[in-house]
Amino acid sequence: VTFVREGRASLTRMPSVFTRIISGEIPGRFVWADDQVVAFLTVEPQSHGHVLVVPREEVDHWTELPDALRDRLFEVSQRIGRALLPAFDGDRIGLVIAGYGVPHAHVHVYPVSTIADFDQARAMKGVPPEVLDADARRVREALVAAGEGPFVPGEGPLPA
Repeated sequence: VTFVREGRASLTRMPSVFTRIISGEIPGRFVWADDQVVAFLTVEPQSHGHVLVVPREEVDHWTELPDALRDRLFEVSQRIGRALLPAFDGDRIGLVIAGYGVPHAHVHVYPVSTIADFDQARAMKGVPPEVLDADARRVREALVAAGEGPFVPGEGPLPA
């Protein structure tokens, strides 16, 4: 795995938890997969349908993403957001780039109803796996209904 930090390739640190999820070392609830970007549900969602959109390439911070990868990350985030809006409760779709927690660029995309829905202290803790599984199925179904079927993987790990 090659890591990019401040435009320089480096092999000096361990793979991020997201890299480990993408590689299948840690299970993930994938809802999108293409050759550049994947998306999966977070285990501590702000709301039902909270998706993390992550480049396959491990780049520490979003400001360091190559232009084409940045554009793809935001394009996929928007396409997922469009599918989430009719599928889940919420007046809008929120998008957050916090830059903390995991040293691997990622975008949070989730249904919101008020500005308070962005308060990270309000994240749902201890969501049962069966609820997260149901949310993942619902996101996949919404993406297929929105015409994004070619990018929607089945349940389980990503194909190699």
